[in-house]
Amino acid sequence: MYVCLCQGVTDGQIRDAIYEGCCSYKDVRETLGVGTQCGKCACLAKQVVRETLTEVQSSQGVMTYPAGNFVAA
Repeated sequence: MYVCLCQGVTDGQIRDAIYEGCCSYKDVRETLGVGTQCGKCACLAKQVVRETLTEVQSSQGVMTYPAGNFVAA
């Protein structure tokens, strides 16, 4: 879905930017131009960034600490 109509930025493009190395809303804004015109999309864009960063961090946590490495106390 389109998040920023002024720049023609979709939620997929925001997610892709994060997967390619953007680590914050500021990074996404600088890379894609989202939220730089009228600003009406900023809240939704920030939400997509937050959700995607959370998803990425969760998946990295699962991959970083495989279940076999834990010892019951």
